[in-house]
Amino acid sequence: MTDSAQQDLHLAEIRELAQRYSAEMIEQCLQQALSQQENPCFDDDEVQKVVSVLAKAEFVKSLMSQGKTLSEAMRELGRRIRAVQNLAK
Repeated sequence: MTDSAQQDLHLAEIRELAQRYSAEMIEQCLQQALSQQENPCFDDDEVQKVVSVLAKAEFVKSLMSQGKTLSEAMRELGRRIRAVQNLAK
């Protein structure tokens, strides 16, 4: 799978998590992933992937709680990811 296809998959997962769970539940799932406990929000064997996706979903949910729409929050997440990637180049 290409990096672009992988990123698209992650964005779909982030969008779904931000819609489905409260900010508190996402935080709880993130803590469970960090301590390598079973996770009710996101089922994957790779802890790094779980933490990455949940942290991004938490960011999106926090923007939504500030009044942004899901689309606006996802665009802001993408903008910030690209900014970090550009710094790393």
